[in-house]
Amino acid sequence: MKTLFYSTHKFDKPFIEKANDNKHNIEFIEESLNENTASLAKGFDAVALFTSDDASSSILEKLSSYGVKHIALRSVGYDHVNLDKAKQLGIKVANVPSYSPYSIAEHAVALLLALNRKLILGQAQMQKVDYSLDNLIGFDLHGKTIGIIGTGKIGAAFANIMHGFGCKLLAFDIIDNKELQENTNVTYTTFEDLCKNSDVISLHCPMNAKTKNMFHKAVFEKMKKGVVFINTARGGLVKTIDLIEAIDNGTILLAGLDVYENEKPIFMKDHKNGKITDELFLKLRSYPNVLITGHQAFLTNEALEGIAFKTIENMDAWQLNGICVNEL
Repeated sequence: MKTLFYSTHKFDKPFIEKANDNKHNIEFIEESLNENTASLAKGFDAVALFTSDDASSSILEKLSSYGVKHIALRSVGYDHVNLDKAKQLGIKVANVPSYSPYSIAEHAVALLLALNRKLILGQAQMQKVDYSLDNLIGFDLHGKTIGIIGTGKIGAAFANIMHGFGCKLLAFDIIDNKELQENTNVTYTTFEDLCKNSDVISLHCPMNAKTKNMFHKAVFEKMKKGVVFINTARGGLVKTIDLIEAIDNGTILLAGLDVYENEKPIFMKDHKNGKITDELFLKLRSYPNVLITGHQAFLTNEALEGIAFKTIENMDAWQLNGICVNEL
């Protein structure tokens, strides 16, 4: 299958090449898929996309006109693809339904610990030969109430880690995770009660029409004063301007973010010789109590290996009999 891999990086290309093992005719480009780069897919049977790519309606029409019949997603999420339009055009779309959930869960914990124990500030002071402790007070996580939004594989992995810390666990999901209930002290509750009673809130749910901007002004107003807010899921779950207001008024004491609502033009690119003009992002980045990482939570050897293997496996299935079990 002749496939064009959009949005490839030095970090993922070797894993894809190893998984492919010369089975498919693949080409790599660094450019992301958009209105201006869709034409690069002319002559390809398939394209392989990442979360930074845009597979909206008009772009899918272009891909279809160029002969593209398959889209292999290198991600679990598929909110960047218009699935209804793809189905209408006869383009088959498959995702990576799961890969190492520990990569993202552990990163969420890392953000939480780094913020709480002032690791970034402590290191900055150390470099200035300032060994005073006055600015570095944190709190015990043991006994605190952790609210978990979404208890799929990643949310469950995060819950298990927090259970190990001796935390109380509240969860909200459309489906209760029975195995998680058996192995931890998790209690499922309403979205509102979770927001009201949690000391820490961590997001692990998908982005869709129902969850877009689910965290907005009215929701932040229901939270405990001084809550810690962690998002390693999707930036679009949070209305950024309302998040900023919640930080300004002290509702959110600390925020750890691996994703951002308008991240596509910013994350996974080197801007040293350019200029970021997104005022909301610049404001968010300026806070000393906000720690932002550029969508790197998934970035472990195990996760990259899993993503590459499953992407190629999906292409193998299409090549073999035209049917892939991971089609959306």
